[in-house]
Parts: sequence; structure tokens; C-alpha cells
Amino acid sequence: MRKEDCFYLGKIAKKYSFKGELLIYLDSDDTEIYENMESVFVEIGKNLVPFFIDSATLHKNDFLRVKFEDVDNEADADALLGKALYLPLDLLPKLEGNKFYYHEVIGFEIEDKRLGIIGTIESINDSSAQPLFEVKKGGVELLIPMIDQFLVEIDRANKKVKMDLPEGLVEMYL
Repeated sequence: MRKEDCFYLGKIAKKYSFKGELLIYLDSDDTEIYENMESVFVEIGKNLVPFFIDSATLHKNDFLRVKFEDVDNEADADALLGKALYLPLDLLPKLEGNKFYYHEVIGFEIEDKRLGIIGTIESINDSSAQPLFEVKKGGVELLIPMIDQFLVEIDRANKKVKMDLPEGLVEMYL
């Protein structure tokens, strides 16, 4: 399995018991849907390795208590601590309306009500307090805040994110 064909699920945060159980931090708002998984991919080195799940139960809000097959002791569990977990993209629940996954809109055009097509979304910067669309227009990079009030429509059929941007935001880059 290639990492490009997967989405980040979370990471193995800590051991739960001396029998190899682990707590997985789930990077999701809807953790319940991951309670009945059969397997996950664990990033070991540069490879995604499948691990099959014996049992899984929700633990507090953002954690999943997991017992993997063939992880039966503390040493096996220690080797997995801090590792990232992935699932195939086709297991993501479908979103509708103006909700979207970041990877889903890469390559979409940004269309402003006033200015028309602004450029193409190259990536999303979520390292700041406010996530930003990184948009290319010719050789210029624009940073467009992902604010619900600016978002008019996600047009999946035409690969466009329609927005109503404040006057001057786009112009300051051009």
C-alpha cells in the first residue's frame, strides 16, 4: 500500500497493558466509526505495514484501545510507540455539502464571486491557527484563509471551491 493512497488516522500514543495492548490517538472528530476496524497500516521506516486487530474499544474521547495480532508483550508494544497509522482513502466516510477533506480539494480551482477564477489549490497549510489554502496563480502564491464565512460552495463535479472573499485579500498578492 502506498502512503499516497491512504489517509492519516492517528498515532500509537502509549502502552495500555503489559499484554501488548496500545492506546491509539485518533485524529478524527468521529472516533466511533473506527471501533470495528479489522486492520490498519503502521508506518515503519518508509513502509506501511498491515497490522490485524484482535480487539478495539474506545478509550476516553480521542483514543482507541487496541490489541493487535502478534503483539503480545511490552517489548512488541514498545517497538510500535509513536508510529503513525493509516487507512486506505476509500474507507473515509463521504462528506457532502461544504464539508471536505483537505486532500480532496488539492487541484481544485478557487473561484471568487467578485473576481472569478483566482488560481489552483496546490496544498493546505494547517500548521497555523487558521488553516490556509495555498493557491497558485501563474507564478504567484496566494494564501486564502479557510473560513466558513468565505466558503460558498464545494463544487466537486467541476472541481471548484466557490468563495466570497473580502475585497483586497486577493489584490494584495497581485
